[in-house]
Parts: sequence; structure tokens; C-alpha cells
Amino acid sequence: MNPKNIQFQNTRSFSKELDDADSLSDFRDQYIFPKLNGKRAVYFCGNSLGLQPKGAKKYIEEELQDWAQWGVEGHFNSKRPWFGYHHFFTESLAKIVGAKKTEVVAMNTLTVNLHLLMLSFYRPTKKRYKIIMEAGAFPSDMYAMETQAKLHGFNAKSAVVEVKPRKGKHIIEEEDILKAIEKNKSSVALVIFGGVNYYTGQLFDLETITKAAHKSGAKCGFDLAHAVGNVPLQLNKWKVDFACWCSYKYLNSGPGGVGGAYVNEKHAKNPKTLRLAGWWGYDEKTRFQMTKGFVPTPTAESWQMSNAQVFNMAAHRASLDLFDQTTVKALRQKSIMLSAYAEYLLELVKTENKKLAFEIITPKEHERRGAQLSLLFSKNGKRVFKHLEKNNIVIDWREPNVVRFAAVPMYNNFQDLYELYASLKAF
Repeated sequence: MNPKNIQFQNTRSFSKELDDADSLSDFRDQYIFPKLNGKRAVYFCGNSLGLQPKGAKKYIEEELQDWAQWGVEGHFNSKRPWFGYHHFFTESLAKIVGAKKTEVVAMNTLTVNLHLLMLSFYRPTKKRYKIIMEAGAFPSDMYAMETQAKLHGFNAKSAVVEVKPRKGKHIIEEEDILKAIEKNKSSVALVIFGGVNYYTGQLFDLETITKAAHKSGAKCGFDLAHAVGNVPLQLNKWKVDFACWCSYKYLNSGPGGVGGAYVNEKHAKNPKTLRLAGWWGYDEKTRFQMTKGFVPTPTAESWQMSNAQVFNMAAHRASLDLFDQTTVKALRQKSIMLSAYAEYLLELVKTENKKLAFEIITPKEHERRGAQLSLLFSKNGKRVFKHLEKNNIVIDWREPNVVRFAAVPMYNNFQDLYELYASLKAF
């Protein structure tokens, strides 16, 4: 389906026609929808916390059973041996982020991974010390940049360069990012952006940013919290130095779910690349010799500090099983259709209900956004949010006046969007 070839209609029957033509519709039945007011919710909050895959309970219970049966021997004798548990995620994650299997690992949580990777790739000198990032990044990223600069003895106000939207605008122009890199080319050490901005939903051109960073002599990394499982990624092809992500948003792996990391093979294979050493990053073949002197596994796994969080990761495996049954390309095609239909309905309902005063601040171009649309309200924003909640529609509020929602292609459908439209019309 291509939105350019379809004449959208604001009817329930038309939304059902779109669902009937959806080749991915069966995935919806593999997730558990919460209930509000005794009814199944229309869930649009996958940009914050994805739904639970039905297989998660089975996977977690299997690990509990193996723990009960095997005790410590479960590290080697359980159904999925815990000693190498992180290996069960490698192939799936590599496909999702466009990497080689040696370049990815499931480990830790997002901000922990961000700090660990910055300790490896933010290596400032007196001359080259600046970090270029997006203004309005998620607070954890802002705090990480600030404290990493301080760790190396720099003033964060001068070391961290934020690229802002132009006056009166909400999104950041790619041209301004490139200009900032060029302007600071003799002093920039690291360029790091969110793949998709959490507030506006803007998808950045990661390939172009990486090329510009490398041309300036800087390393380049990305926080893919809102991009992984949402938009197509080709981290290896784009020669990105490093990236990290969480798994509880579009990867649907549960609250506090295990994070993930990517390290380009040229860095992972190089034993001179600084890692903070932990036992589980030591070469697996000789790990149990317990000798002094850290010998890193020549893969992204060498950034691991400790063994796998098995129960946490069991839910992740259940989710990735579903991703293995389709492709990011197919999910992206449906996502573009969903967001196009959502935009059509939202623009229409504004003309039908004059109490709705908002603008969509997410880029209109499909190639510049993921699943999320952000609505900036000039009035009645909180009231609209509460109204939708009372009508069993789960969305997300971000201060000071933005409603965010995401039609996730794995489990949302076009009839969900019609329900959103009908509820807004009745506000």
C-alpha cells in the first residue's frame, strides 16, 4: 500500500477496508491490550512502552522452571543456557539495526550503555573536545553529555554544542546540523544525536550526519531509543561508530527491558579500543582461566560488564521472535500508511471541531519521521488528553503542551485511528 495512491475516507468502513488489505494484521493478535474502564484500550503509547507479547509469559516461566530444576547448572544445562544467553539476541538485533552479528549485543540499559560507549569514543583533547548534539534531546542524553564533558575537565556550556530549530520552528533543519559540524570541525570530538527526537518525532538523516562527522575528524554515535524497531537502520553500511537503544518502546520487551549496543567492527576488533573491562567482556574461550590482564572478545560483546539478566531478557526474546517473522521494511511500509491516514484524519477533525486547536509538529515528509506524531496544542491540550483517556484511548502527554501518539505497525490498525478520530470529533 502506498498512501499517494489512495484516496482516504473518514469512515469506519473505509478503515476496515484498509485493515482487511493489511498483510501484517495477524501480528495484532500476538499482543495483550490493557483495559480501561472495563474495555480494551485503543493503545497508541508504543513510543513510551510497547505492548506485552503473549509469548513473554511462557519464556519467563521456562526460565523459572529451569532455575528450579537446575540451579547453578542452568548456566549450561537449561533450555537456553544462561552462560551464553546474550547470543540468542544477536542475529535478530543485527537485522533490525543493519549490522553484522559481531557488532551488536543485548546488555544493560540505555543510559548505562550510552555512558560506557562515550567513555570509549569521546576521547577529548585540549584542541578537539566539543560534543555536537540536538537541542531538546531527551534529558538523559543532555545529562550524559554534560557529565561526560565534566569528567574530562571541560565546562559543559562551552563543550556541548546544541543545534536548535530555527526561530518559530519546531524541527531541526539538516542543513543547520551540517553547518554546526563544519563550523566546529577543528574542535569537535563527537557528534551524537537521537535517531528520532522523542518530543517532535523528527527522524534525522543518520547517514549524512555520520559522513559529516567523519569528514570533520570526529566520532559519530546515536541514541536509537525511538528509532530501533521503528525505522530502517543500516548502521554498518553508514559506518556509524557506535549506537545504543532501549527495548521497551518499539521492541516491546517490557518496562526496564534490556538495552542494546552497536559498535562498528573496526573498533570492536581492535584490542586497543578502550573499554571499561568486565568479566563478561573477556574473551569467552578463556574467560574461566581467571587470569590478570583484560583480553577483550573481538566483538561488541566485549563492552559487556556482567552476565545476562535472564528474566528481563526472556521477554525480549519473545518480542524478537515476532520481529523474526517479518522485516523492518514491511513494518515501515505499514507505518507510513498508518501515519498518513492519521494525519489525514487529524487535519480533517480540526475543521470539524473548532475546539481542537493544535498543529502537528512532526515533519510532514514520511522520510523525516517514524511512527510518532506530536500534536502541539494552543488550548485545551490537557482537557483533550483527559477526554481521550476517558474514551479508552491511551496516548502520551509531554509538558508543556504536546500530545504524542504512535500507531505501531506491529499491533495498531487503521480502525484504531478511526476510533481516535471519532473521539476527537466528539470532544
